[in-house]
Amino acid sequence: MKQAIQKANVLIEALPHIQRFRGDTVVVKFGGSSMDNPETVRGILEDIAFMSCVGMRPVIVHGGGKSINARLKQQGLQATFVQGLRVTDAATMKIVEQVLNREVNPQLVTALNDLGCKARGIHGEDIIAVRRHTAEDPDTGRVLDWGFVGAITHVDVLPVKAYLEADITPVITPLGADPAKQIHNINADAAAAGLAERLQARKLVFLSDVPGLLSDPADRSSLMSTLRLSEVENLIERGIIGGGMLPKIGGALKALKAGVRKTHIIDAALPHSLLLELFTDQGIGTEIVNDSL
Repeated sequence: MKQAIQKANVLIEALPHIQRFRGDTVVVKFGGSSMDNPETVRGILEDIAFMSCVGMRPVIVHGGGKSINARLKQQGLQATFVQGLRVTDAATMKIVEQVLNREVNPQLVTALNDLGCKARGIHGEDIIAVRRHTAEDPDTGRVLDWGFVGAITHVDVLPVKAYLEADITPVITPLGADPAKQIHNINADAAAAGLAERLQARKLVFLSDVPGLLSDPADRSSLMSTLRLSEVENLIERGIIGGGMLPKIGGALKALKAGVRKTHIIDAALPHSLLLELFTDQGIGTEIVNDSL
């Protein structure tokens, strides 16, 4: 009986959060090492199925980097990264498109449907327009070119909204097309942020390999649970936030400035981390909010 009462208390704690977020769009990005563990993937998808069942409108943007690296290795090709972005030549782009659109995406869609959550895949290049991404090397001043890597110029969110109106969860690959219809790879964090911004999502959630933003990157107990946008910008300037976290944070800040209410960074490996972050009073990761909230 005591255990049953505890379960009832958990549901009561979740109730105001469910009421508050019902009908709201939440963009969830996951990838990285979390996609290598079937139990972790299933737990994430169970959380997303729960979100859909209680009236939230989840949108999934997924990566597939480890699977892409494995396929490249099979083909005798080397995975190369510059400033955290995959250098993508024509041969690599063909593999990226194959793995994301024709392997990982259908697997996730099938798994969600098996959990009773209606889901459909969307190939990113069908809705995301890009230009070729270039940047200046801060050390040498030369232009860096990653090949077929895109920077988002436009997102056609009408197909995504149509799925959401029909209570279907969109599962989207981080790919885009340029004006010549050439497919480009997009950093999945940037793709999720771009979609959240244009959908005016209530929340943008990054499922990560770390518990959230840490004041000391070597100490997982130094989690910063709530930060305001201006505080995060200060942490970047001081070098406390850097490395592989920068694409997530850059996208998060841009989305917040464009009207997304909150962004969250949580540990994908923690069982049911999405539910713990969204439907409990304390949460378990880092939430970043606008200074005005």
